[in-house]
Amino acid sequence: MEECGTILSDKEMSRTLERLAFEIYERHGDNENLAIIGIQRRGADLAERIKKLLDDRLGRKVPLGKLDINLYRDDWTTNLELAPTINCSEIGFDIEGASIVLVDDVLYSGRTIRAALEAILDYGRPKKVELMVLVDRGHRELPIQADYVGKRVETHGEEHVNVLVTERDDEDRVCLVRS
Repeated sequence: MEECGTILSDKEMSRTLERLAFEIYERHGDNENLAIIGIQRRGADLAERIKKLLDDRLGRKVPLGKLDINLYRDDWTTNLELAPTINCSEIGFDIEGASIVLVDDVLYSGRTIRAALEAILDYGRPKKVELMVLVDRGHRELPIQADYVGKRVETHGEEHVNVLVTERDDEDRVCLVRS
């Protein structure tokens, strides 16, 4: 039986995203080269929300991209039962020299982010890449850390974090699942 404890309610999630957008704005100000890239799937959904908040604050449209990292993962080739579900990447702007904020829902081992960095380099060489995650649950296998963190949660090996977003799950909520 799975037990699910709420980490962030819908209102807390909304406030957290507003805070994260403000932190990005504080660090980048009116930087014309700022762009947002979300990792498919829920990271892309969160990136779209961050983009809208930044658009409102800056009074202009911040470029937004969506990145599918599945073919860059280093774990699916070792386990053929984990064949990746391929989504699409949509980066309709030049990332050469851009200041990219890479957005994902949960930071865990760091392997997804490593794959995302490799994928981004196939599009060009940005000036800078920063990482924003809604939840950092620890247990890194690679030396990767987020620049913007919504919530840090200490987890155990038998636990995982589920991020639910209205766009896919008909509700906004983050919960810790214990198997």
